[in-house]
Amino acid sequence: MAELGVWVNSTCTTDIGLDRAVYIKQSFKRLHIAFVVCIALSLPVLYGQTEIPEWCRALPRADYKSLQRVPVSDPWFEVYRLAPSVFAIYEPHQSEETISYLIVGDNRAMLFDTGMGISDIRKVTAELTRLPIVVLNSHTHDDHVGNNWQFETIYGMDTDFTRENARGSREDAQAEVAPDQICGHLPERFDPKAYATRPWKITSFTHDGDRIDLGGRSLKIIATPGHTPDSISLFDSANGLLFTGDTYYPGTIWLYRPETDLAAYRTSIRRLAALAPRVKMVLGAHNFPVAPPSVLPHLVTAFETVRAHKVPATPTSVGKATYKVDDISFLMHAPESRP
Repeated sequence: MAELGVWVNSTCTTDIGLDRAVYIKQSFKRLHIAFVVCIALSLPVLYGQTEIPEWCRALPRADYKSLQRVPVSDPWFEVYRLAPSVFAIYEPHQSEETISYLIVGDNRAMLFDTGMGISDIRKVTAELTRLPIVVLNSHTHDDHVGNNWQFETIYGMDTDFTRENARGSREDAQAEVAPDQICGHLPERFDPKAYATRPWKITSFTHDGDRIDLGGRSLKIIATPGHTPDSISLFDSANGLLFTGDTYYPGTIWLYRPETDLAAYRTSIRRLAALAPRVKMVLGAHNFPVAPPSVLPHLVTAFETVRAHKVPATPTSVGKATYKVDDISFLMHAPESRP
């Protein structure tokens, strides 16, 4: 297009007159603008989207600039080193913005959640460590167990909810790849129509208080039911790291599904708040991986404020509402349907 402008300047002004030259220049300019606009409007369609989802417009989250990014070969994931031998594996292209954690010891590593199962998390972990990996899930909702099937050693909480979800599911998984749930484009070889959570085999059942030795690093399982019956947190007390799964993360916390138990959730977050003096970093399972320990007692206060009906409900969809206290929010049943 620039060459055409030069041709108009050098040729048209001398051979066909100034007025006609100006007309031609303006015509090329309009053509150029139309071409650029057309391409811009076509990009979402080329990537399988008719419009950009609202949640996607807020990405990338500015706070990630403060973290140390680790390059990996799969563009579906972003990996960040949060502490020595601790990696956050983030999936920013799906609305859950799920975060799994690879925690590496001297003898083996633990993968705390395996993400959506949309792309190959095992390939990513192989780029981060050569040690054998054991999988443990913060809970067994589909967005945290999607790649469980790729691993041989999987620990599971000894609950009926865990055993049922280990069979796999399709309906919940399909909802995760609806057009408004994807930011950008899906992996090249991924077939959204066939997407489902594959079954996996639990090789060992775990319980509250169990410790898992990785060699030079010991992790304690803390049962934190509420979000689900099998929700757990993971405490690396020697390093002050508390992995909280979906019991806490810096985003709207879901507490409305049939398996949610609000009384159990209250007990669980109080238990975590009691650990705050021993915690240096809180690591949740969505949106952004790092929060200060002060968030733990604040979470208790916010939840108690909501349960005391001191917070107005903001309706979000049929039967659901958001309750916000400062920077903590919960998605729960709307007032007329609250248990």
